[in-house]
Amino acid sequence: MLGPMSRLWQTVRPIRFRLYLGLLSAMTASIVALMIPQVLEFIVNRLETDAVAATIWTGGAVVLGLGFLEASLIWMRRTFAVTPSTTVEKQIRVRFYAKVQHMPVAFHDGWGSGQLLSRMLTDINVIRRWIAFGMIMAVTNTVTIAVGMVLLIRSSPVLALVFFLAAVPVTVIAYRFHRQYSVLSRLSQDQNGDLATTIEQSVQGIRVLKAFGRGPSALDGFTEQADELRQTEVRKATAVARFDMFMFMLPEVALSVALFLGLHLTANGSMNTGQLASYFATATLVVGPVRMLGMLFGQAVNATTALDRHYEVMDAENTIVSPEEPAEIDLAAARGALRLEDVHFRYEDAPDHVSDVLDGVDLDIRPGETMALVGVTGSGKSTLLQMVPRLYDVTGGRITIDGIDIRDMDLTDLRTLTAVAFEDATLFSDSVRDNVLLGADRSLSEEDAEELLHLALRTADATYAYDLPEGVDTRIGEEGMSLSGGQRQRLALARAIAARPAVLLLDDPLSALDTRTEEIVTARLREVLEGTTTLIVAHRTSTVALADRVALLDGGKVVAVGTHVDLMASSARYRWVIAHQEEEARRDQDIETMTGELDLRGQWGDPPEPTASVPASERNVPASERKGDR
Repeated sequence: MLGPMSRLWQTVRPIRFRLYLGLLSAMTASIVALMIPQVLEFIVNRLETDAVAATIWTGGAVVLGLGFLEASLIWMRRTFAVTPSTTVEKQIRVRFYAKVQHMPVAFHDGWGSGQLLSRMLTDINVIRRWIAFGMIMAVTNTVTIAVGMVLLIRSSPVLALVFFLAAVPVTVIAYRFHRQYSVLSRLSQDQNGDLATTIEQSVQGIRVLKAFGRGPSALDGFTEQADELRQTEVRKATAVARFDMFMFMLPEVALSVALFLGLHLTANGSMNTGQLASYFATATLVVGPVRMLGMLFGQAVNATTALDRHYEVMDAENTIVSPEEPAEIDLAAARGALRLEDVHFRYEDAPDHVSDVLDGVDLDIRPGETMALVGVTGSGKSTLLQMVPRLYDVTGGRITIDGIDIRDMDLTDLRTLTAVAFEDATLFSDSVRDNVLLGADRSLSEEDAEELLHLALRTADATYAYDLPEGVDTRIGEEGMSLSGGQRQRLALARAIAARPAVLLLDDPLSALDTRTEEIVTARLREVLEGTTTLIVAHRTSTVALADRVALLDGGKVVAVGTHVDLMASSARYRWVIAHQEEEARRDQDIETMTGELDLRGQWGDPPEPTASVPASERNVPASERKGDR
């Protein structure tokens, strides 16, 4: 299996020729620089026999020419290497983003967003610097040291031996430094990712932190993480400082010893003054690359670590992909008949003794029918919903649309047939128009798109968007946090409606709405969803009223199906679940009002009237224990 550096070399294949030219320019520049001491030897030796003025002018002109040539070659090295390396950086970053986008939801469940962000930005930037500078300079410095040692031997084998002896401890120290620094580098980059995750979570959850007064606690936790990172960075800096100390000290010691020996050899006639001058000028040029070894070792370790972290993501297996030969789907003629046959599902990290979340679900939803799905918290309702567009995959059984297994469909076709409105509405920092029309047909004319936008906003009772400062072209804040919870939820519902799916999946999309608004939206949905197969997770009776039939999910199975009226009359378990969910929904609304989720309509709306207060005994109930499926 190829190592990270070998894989990187495969990645830069399109720009290898430019890199070769950059490398050739850099090596030639270093060799040109090493020629200057040889000119110095010529000048010193000629001064003893020839005209001083002519020798100085000739030697000066040659040195000036070599200096100009070296500067030109360095400029060429940057020109050849920097621009193509930024192109490769962009390509790596785009491929990384595409990889993350195509990975299943289960992958994102196991990764902190800050870790992915640090790999996307920081690590790829480190890789680019290695391509543009570190890789070329590592080879160039090696060539410079090798050629320089040959020239040192030419000037004086005895003095060159001094440098050879100094190279032995340098090699040992470099090896130990590499081992220590690689561990610290990986730890530092991982801690940076964790810190980025903490920052992102704190920013996203700022309302919760403020509402519960947990800002100081969050700050304490962040400070502790930041201090751990600081300690790691100090250890890294200490390791580099120790290595640099030896890299500076050993060559200087070698030069000191060589000076005494050189003066002695010159005094007894074993070498002339020109050779002595050439030796020290060459040694000075060789010392520079030797001193750079510390920086290049550190950069190489950082780049290797960054590549390891990068390929951890790139090598992750995507378990939800389109089949090699997908079934042909006529999207325009899709009826939306949805069927679940003995569907099983369990999370990858679930212990063996834990039963499947879905343990043999059978459900048949007729074309154009609206089916409500009810069950206690944690029964797997939201998970079942997300399996239809293959956000998660079944671990047993199958799901079909119009008789075709969804695993036999191209993912693009499947997700064109379906649309989802989640309970936790996620919006993007873009205009209202772009958020709502996110899943709409891109081939629509401007006029048709505008008509669809208006229909979706009206159906979801989100026409407040027209009253925003720039109407539907108003950019909403990150994740829509400039809007209230109910406003965000209605925009998310409008987005699902605008997609015009054959199968519409609604995960309790009205939970943040007051009763009056819910009644309005429910009535309009009945009208607009006529002919659309709809599966809706419901927590309130008013939402269940939208459905033609209701399915009760209990113990991982669908245990009852029928109309709301029939089930209320025939199923004691159904009556208990409905009563329990009504109480839970009222409690959640009260708690959300207290924490500011519903009492702030954002910078463009008026706050609603507060609802009933929350009993003291319920104020510390975690949201994860109150509502929502995994």
